[in-house]
Amino acid sequence: MSDLDDQIPNAFDPFADASAEDSGAGTKEYVHIRVQQRNGRKSLTTVQGLKKDYSYNKILKDLKKEFCCNGTVVQDPELGQVIQLQGDQRKNVSTFLVQAGIVKKEHIKIHGF
Repeated sequence: MSDLDDQIPNAFDPFADASAEDSGAGTKEYVHIRVQQRNGRKSLTTVQGLKKDYSYNKILKDLKKEFCCNGTVVQDPELGQVIQLQGDQRKNVSTFLVQAGIVKKEHIKIHGF
């Protein structure tokens, strides 16, 4: 039996060192920017996944002034606090968050159409 163990190569597990903290998919480190279709031509942009230590209301106030749109912060039981903005503001929000130094560009995921 020991002869057989010597002949079988050990299986290489590429995900052995990866833990839940440093894996990219499925973690909370990404900021997700989505667009949702409302009715007709109206749409809604949602921003979720920002860190808890940021003041969502201050970020929302700056976003509303910058893009001349209305918005609100919604408390979701699964996702936590989510920023909602009127219109398709995906590109604007992503550039704003990077320029303000809130999120790095590689930690932003833009979803939609």
